Amino acid sequence: MSKYIFVTGGVTSSLGKGIVAASLAKLLQARGFKVTIQKFDPYINIDPGTLNPYEHGECYVTEDGAETDLDLGHYERFLNAATSQANNVTTGRIYQHVIEQERAGAYLGKTVQVVPHITDEIKRRMQLLGQTGEYDIVITELGGTVGDIESLPFIEAVRQLRWELGNSDSLVIHLTLVPYLAAAGELKTKPTQHSVKTLLEYGIQPDILVCRTEHKLNQDIRKKLAQFCNVNINAVVESIDATTIYDVPLNMLREHLDKTALTKLKLSTKQEPDLESWKIFLGKLKNPTDEVQIGLVGKYVELPDAYKSITEAFIHAGANNETKVKVKYIAAESLNDENVKDKLKDLNGVLVAPGFGERGLDGKLAAIRYVRENKIPFFGICLGMQCSVIEFGRNVLGLQGANSFEMDEKTAHPVINLMEEQKTIKNMGGTMRLGAYDCEIKKGSKAFGIYGKSKISERHRHRYEFNNDYLKQYEEAGMVASGINPKTGLVEIVELKNHPFFVAGQFHPELKSTVANPHPLFVSFVAASLANKKG
Repeated sequence: MSKYIFVTGGVTSSLGKGIVAASLAKLLQARGFKVTIQKFDPYINIDPGTLNPYEHGECYVTEDGAETDLDLGHYERFLNAATSQANNVTTGRIYQHVIEQERAGAYLGKTVQVVPHITDEIKRRMQLLGQTGEYDIVITELGGTVGDIESLPFIEAVRQLRWELGNSDSLVIHLTLVPYLAAAGELKTKPTQHSVKTLLEYGIQPDILVCRTEHKLNQDIRKKLAQFCNVNINAVVESIDATTIYDVPLNMLREHLDKTALTKLKLSTKQEPDLESWKIFLGKLKNPTDEVQIGLVGKYVELPDAYKSITEAFIHAGANNETKVKVKYIAAESLNDENVKDKLKDLNGVLVAPGFGERGLDGKLAAIRYVRENKIPFFGICLGMQCSVIEFGRNVLGLQGANSFEMDEKTAHPVINLMEEQKTIKNMGGTMRLGAYDCEIKKGSKAFGIYGKSKISERHRHRYEFNNDYLKQYEEAGMVASGINPKTGLVEIVELKNHPFFVAGQFHPELKSTVANPHPLFVSFVAASLANKKG
C-alpha cells in the first residue's frame, strides 16, 4: 500500500513548494523507493491551458496531452520520469466532475455540498496514483497558502484522509517563511507560528516544518519553532536560499528531510541515497570551462517563468557542454529591421520562443532574417519554427505577404495553415494538438545527426501547421523538412542546408529535457553557439 506525503505552504506564495517536493522525491527515489508527485491547484480553471503566461508562468504539457502547472516540469526534470493528467488536478476539474455526477443523478437526490461531495472527490483523486500499485510513496503538493478561501476544501480533504489512513501511512510537511528583519538584525518565527496555528485550526498538525530563510537557523530558533508548533526539533528543517534549484536535494539531504520523513512513515532508512550522477551534473554546472550568450526572443520576457522549461533545458545542455549559458531575454516587440543588428550582434546564438498571437511577429521575423543571413546559430520552437517558415517565404521565395493563417486569415500565401480537424472547434481549452506524437527523421539531415536515430517522439501544443502545398517550393530553395509525422505527413522539423545551425521544430523539445537526459537539440544548439563564439 502506498504512503502519502502532503506538502502545504504558509505565509507567502512562491516559497518553492514544488522544488522542496521534487527534492524530497529525488532523495527518496535515490534510496530505491518508487515515487511520484502530484499538484492540486485551487483555481477554478479546468487547467492552465487558457491562462496567460503572466498569470501562472508557462503551461507544461505531459506525454498524454494534459496542460498542467509548471511545477510538473520540475517533477519530471528532477525524477527523470513522465507525469500525466492524474498528476495535476484543479478545483475546476473537481467541481466539473461533481456537477456532471449530480446531473447524471449519481447522488440519489442528496443535497450536493462541499463536504462531503467535493472533499470526497478530492480524496478520491489524491489516492488514484497510489492505488495503481506502481508507487511506494505519493507526494501531493497543495497549491496556494493555508488560509486562502479556495484552499479550504483541499485542506479539509487532507484532514479527513490523514484520519482514514492513520499516522504511519501519511504525513504533512508545512513549508513556511522565517523572515530576517534587517532593522532588528534577527530572524522572526512569528509568521511561521501563525501559519501553523491556522493549519491547526483546520485540524491538521504538521509533522515536519521546512523553513525558507536567507540566514541559517540557529539551535535556539529551531527549539522555539519546535516548541510553539508542536513538532520534534529534528523535524524543523532549514531551507536556505540556494544558488541553483539543483542544490536543494543536497541541502535537504544535509537536513535529513528524507530520513525524518521515512522514519515517520515507518519505512527503512538503511539504504543511503545514490546521488553520484546528480553530483557530477552539479559539478559541471558550477565549474564551466566556457560561456555563451544566447538570445531568447519572445513575447513574455518580463516574466522568465513563462519560459521556465526552456531556461532549465539550457541549464542541462550547458552543464553537458561544460559551458555557462547566459540567456538574454529580448522582447520581440522591441526588434525591427533597423535595430536588429545592434541588439543581436553580441549573441552567440538566438532562440525564437513559442507563443500565440500576432504581437511581436515582425520582431521575430527580423531576428530570424538577421541570424539566417549572418550564419548565427538559430533554434526555433513551435511559433519560432512557424516564424522561420514565414520569413523564408517572404525573403527567399518572394511570396509577398506570406503569413500564418493565425495572424492573417486573408493572406494570399498561408504557408502556416490551420489543421483540418481544428476548423470546427469553438472551445479554446484543451483542444489543440497536445501531447506526444511520433516523428520520422530523414537520414543525412542535421536533425538525424543530432538525435542519432530516425524515429523520435516529441510533445506538442499548437493549432497551426506547415502548409504542405508549399513544401516542394521550400525544399528546392534550401529549407528542408527533415522531420515528418509518419501518420499525417505534417512537417515536424525544418532546417537550412547551407547554415552552420538553423533548426526549428513544431514541437516543444524543452518539455523532455531532464537533469539525467539533457535534450539533444539543446545540447547541439549550445555546442553550435560555442563554436560560433570561438569562430
